[in-house]
Amino acid sequence: MLKQAIVNGQPISREAVQFELDRLLKFYASHGMSKEDLTKNLPKLAERAQEQAIGAKLLLDRATQLDIKVTDEELDEQVEKVVEQVGGRDNFIKALAAQKISEDDFRKELAKGCRVDALVRKACSEVPEPCDHEVADYYEKHRAEYVAAPEVFCRHILVKTEGLDSGDKAQALEKIKSIRADVVGADNVRDAFIAAAKEHSDCPSSAEGGSLGWFGRGMMVPEFDAASFSMKKNEVSDVIETQFGYHIILKEDERGGGMLNLVDVHDQIRDLLRHEARGRAMDAYVAELREKAKIEYK
Repeated sequence: MLKQAIVNGQPISREAVQFELDRLLKFYASHGMSKEDLTKNLPKLAERAQEQAIGAKLLLDRATQLDIKVTDEELDEQVEKVVEQVGGRDNFIKALAAQKISEDDFRKELAKGCRVDALVRKACSEVPEPCDHEVADYYEKHRAEYVAAPEVFCRHILVKTEGLDSGDKAQALEKIKSIRADVVGADNVRDAFIAAAKEHSDCPSSAEGGSLGWFGRGMMVPEFDAASFSMKKNEVSDVIETQFGYHIILKEDERGGGMLNLVDVHDQIRDLLRHEARGRAMDAYVAELREKAKIEYK
């Protein structure tokens, strides 16, 4: 169990440490770390989370000392971003109620984050932008990492079966078979498929004629994934059953994997190098703040 961290006489709350730990767990999970490895490394991650919470406290205190201002317009803009992220004001109000926090208190906490963001921008203001030479050098050293995976462009029609009894499920199967027969028998299969998707599909993609856009392997449920990548271009699949129901798929296009050139990944590498450079600048800035602070563990 972690000792209590105290910064300049003020304790770092367990909630602050948990917030940073949740961010770390989400980050590593999204980058492929298994649940087993996350559990195994939990003590180290908790220590790191506490150090990040200390750094956040030092930055907030410094922003307060510098009396960094946040305008009402800036705060309103940030609130609207949160409202959009949670799916509208009704959901926003419900989320505040669930956390037992008023909108006024939420805005005050959000203002603290805005002040820290302004401090971070100030601390990184002199960090130079990566030049084209640095981008090219990074690409050459990491060329093997920049490989495009095969992708397909598909449309589908879904007849849901969730919650149906055996009789209704049999009717659903007959419905999708009938739709397929009409589509493959049409003079223009693509147009017929799009029209049928708009009329019959139970998936939200129906509004776009069943379009799922481009996707790579592993992005769909296994049965759908296997069918999509085994089909030929312009082919309509047999009926595919997944946990969602019965599907038919129209595979419109495919593109193979291969090495990405520097032009393809230039902006991506530039953003990565910028992020790393600013990260180093912030590490140095926080290190200076730590040297001047009194940090205890009890």
